[in-house]
Amino acid sequence: MARPTRNRKICTLPEYTSFCAKDKVTDDVVTLTLDEYEAIRFIDFFKRTHEQCAVHMGISRTTVTEIYERARFKISDMLVNGKELIIDGGSVSLCGYTECPVIKKSEA
Repeated sequence: MARPTRNRKICTLPEYTSFCAKDKVTDDVVTLTLDEYEAIRFIDFFKRTHEQCAVHMGISRTTVTEIYERARFKISDMLVNGKELIIDGGSVSLCGYTECPVIKKSEA
C-alpha cells in the first residue's frame, strides 16, 4: 500500500489560473496542480535548485524532480497541442507568510 501524500508547502496561490491559445477554441484541458505550479515558479522563475525547492516545499528532492518533470510535460503539451491550461488542485498548504521568506523581495 502506498504512503499517503504529504501536503506540499506553497507561498502563494497563482494570480492567473487559466491560459489558452488566442485563436483556438478547444475542449482539451491540461490541469497543472498547485504544487507543480510552485515547482515551476521556484525552479524556473526564481532560478533555485531542486534541493532548495525541496526544502522550501517540505518534501524530498526526488519528489520535487518528479513534480517538476510532470509540470514541464503538461506545459509543453499545452503549448504544442494548443490545449487550455488550468492551475488547480493538489495536496498543498499555504506557508502562512505574506512574503516568502526564502525569496528576497528584490528577486521577485
